[in-house]
Amino acid sequence: MIKRYPTKQIFVGDVAVGGDAPISVQSMTFTKTRDVEATLEQIKRLHFAGADIVRVAVPEMEDALALKAIKEQSSLPIVADIHFNYRLALEAAKWVDCIRFNPGNIGEKSRIKEIVKACKERNLPVRIGVNCGSLEDQFEKKYGQSAKGMVESALYNIKYLEDLDFTDIKISLKASDVQRTVEAYRTLRPLVEYPFHLGVTEAGTLFHATIKSSIGLGTLLLEGIGDTMRVSITGELEKEIEVGRAILKDAGASQEGLNIISCPTCGRIEADLVKAVAEVEEATKHIKAPLNVSVMGCVVNAIGEAKGADVAIAYGKGSGLIMRKGEVVAKLDEKNLVERFLQEVEAAAKESDS
Repeated sequence: MIKRYPTKQIFVGDVAVGGDAPISVQSMTFTKTRDVEATLEQIKRLHFAGADIVRVAVPEMEDALALKAIKEQSSLPIVADIHFNYRLALEAAKWVDCIRFNPGNIGEKSRIKEIVKACKERNLPVRIGVNCGSLEDQFEKKYGQSAKGMVESALYNIKYLEDLDFTDIKISLKASDVQRTVEAYRTLRPLVEYPFHLGVTEAGTLFHATIKSSIGLGTLLLEGIGDTMRVSITGELEKEIEVGRAILKDAGASQEGLNIISCPTCGRIEADLVKAVAEVEEATKHIKAPLNVSVMGCVVNAIGEAKGADVAIAYGKGSGLIMRKGEVVAKLDEKNLVERFLQEVEAAAKESDS
């Protein structure tokens, strides 16, 4: 496991963020929040996909007023996303679990003071959401749309909240490119104790967002930076959670779920490896145990990888071996290997959980 920067712990509903809490994965609905039924349906989808927290947009008062009904039926803690109109935050704070505001467009300090007062009354945390594309004029004029500008905006607004005796804060510093995002988080991390919400904003479609987020969030996680995160993908809900969980696991920030090892395809493969790996992925999605499993298509690396795996298939020509922790437990025809392999994976998962 990676060693994380020590941070203050806050709570978004019943989900701990920061400190020694697991790194939580978030997403955001894209319904009109005033459409209570549709918004709840998306929250339900995110719940079953494995989200920890959900954010909803609150662009108008009608959306803010709908939050009461949504909160009463939601299975996930809710963050209200506020831009421009601070009065929306005051209404949302009556019902939700956290307020996210953008200091670059919320306006004068007196409005932020009102938001903080409302959050204090309900013990709600605040997320200071600094976006590179909407910095306050004073920082954009001095620094342009840069990582330095984002950091200075965050420090300015953190200081203001601290002066109001408010410290239930988490911070995000998002740009649409990886370099500025990583630079901003790296720069601010040693300067404050508050938990960070990680994300590359406006990351694009599934393909581009997965690459940007894997590089940016993965880099930060490997450096011990990050307490909660969102992978922003245009028009995707479940995929945001799926990709986020995969980044956590492969960065070593989470030990939940299988690590599936399979060889790149080449002319030495003795089996239909693509089909076998697809079957294994589909059949094991529900398993949370932190197991290494190996599905290898020829003898070159199969036995070597199998020695380090909890469960492995080592394909040969027309047949293959099933191995548990390097020990052969079965030699079978190719057509029977995946079925037996899955049985062994289920057994290993139960042993791990016991």
